[in-house]
Amino acid sequence: MENLFTNLHDKVLRDSLIPIFKNKITRTIVPGKDYIPVTGKIIDETDILMGIEATMDAWLTAGRFSTLFEREFAHYMGSRFSFLVNSGSSANLLAFYTLTSPKLGERAIKPLDEIITVAAGFPTTINPIIQFGCIPVFVDVEIPSYNIKVEDIEKAISPKSKAIMIAHALGNPFNIDAVMTIAKKYNLWVIEDDCDSLGATFNGKKTGTFGDLATVSFYPAHHITMGEGGAVLVNNASLKKIVESFRDWGRDCWCSPGCDNTCGKRYDWQLGGLPDGYDHKYTYSHIGFNLKVTDMQAAIGLSQLSKANSFIEKRRENHLKLTERFKELEEYFILPKATENSKPSWFGFMLTVRDGKGIDRNRLVEYLENNKIGTRLFFGGNVLRQPAYANVNYRKIGELPNSDIIMNQSFWLGVWPGLNDDHYDYILDKIKSYINLV
Repeated sequence: MENLFTNLHDKVLRDSLIPIFKNKITRTIVPGKDYIPVTGKIIDETDILMGIEATMDAWLTAGRFSTLFEREFAHYMGSRFSFLVNSGSSANLLAFYTLTSPKLGERAIKPLDEIITVAAGFPTTINPIIQFGCIPVFVDVEIPSYNIKVEDIEKAISPKSKAIMIAHALGNPFNIDAVMTIAKKYNLWVIEDDCDSLGATFNGKKTGTFGDLATVSFYPAHHITMGEGGAVLVNNASLKKIVESFRDWGRDCWCSPGCDNTCGKRYDWQLGGLPDGYDHKYTYSHIGFNLKVTDMQAAIGLSQLSKANSFIEKRRENHLKLTERFKELEEYFILPKATENSKPSWFGFMLTVRDGKGIDRNRLVEYLENNKIGTRLFFGGNVLRQPAYANVNYRKIGELPNSDIIMNQSFWLGVWPGLNDDHYDYILDKIKSYINLV
């Protein structure tokens, strides 16, 4: 990254700033004294300096760092293209709306088409389906992988089916072979929500590279961060221009910000009912958005990307540490299990309370929080029980019993790189203390 510091070349300036940053970003979490966060970010002075470097360009909106990040991130993931957006949720919105483009002809998703998904997960994997006016078709998940029950996917297929949009649960890949085989059989689009699983692999290939499109989040809880931020990975090259159009106001032009006449015929187009020669820069082929990031975010993300592999490996190590500790408590908890042929990039350590053990999940997580241990539920649980979805038009395959179990009996603990053995020893001790109380 050193060669990128063109404005901060003054060593005296850099050396004066670094101690200030280190003082602000270095912290020690003492178990029992400090709150143990379930998620967190690891940033260093290089990340901050990169953000300052971008600020000193005074360009502010997407610029040289955004362009470089998109190229480097696509290369890192093994995807054809990547496009930065302002959040993982916006990435889901953009990926879904891309598939509604009239340019896709008969394969374009239209209102009232059906999209296969799961009820147990994060709401914004589902919301774009509903917001566009499509019908989500909910399939249950497995325990203890917490991913879609692949044997039920074909039960969800109908003449209206157009796509499958699901996430890799807490960094654990779903059975990609099965999903892609079904998608190919029925000519369905596939969107992989890879927000929680950056760096996970299935049969040795990174998740996010199998579907037509994939989404990633760079929120501080995730594997790398740029504050707010996300990306859409484009693996189907025919979708590249559509993704870019929907992200950038819906325009037909593909010029980068600050550039003009990339096509070489800016005033020679005639599209729709517009007059001949209408400025291509202000011609719109989609009902789009503005979802771009700032260049400061991209610069921080670029610095973070250089450390992604070490962050991912630390998450795997921490997940293994928790697995080893909780083996002695398997009579009380169902422990997480990696999908066959996968190497997860864990987002959290999921536990499901077993029936008949006298443990109330809500009371347990309240006890842990009162003892300064961060916990999280599995996002929306069964989202069909959430008030926001009370009047949604949907179909479901069966009664989704595992989604209800997760809603009532599951929670997860942190595996982010800021945690270590001392934290996990303390967590295990407190959970044992709670079990002795019930």
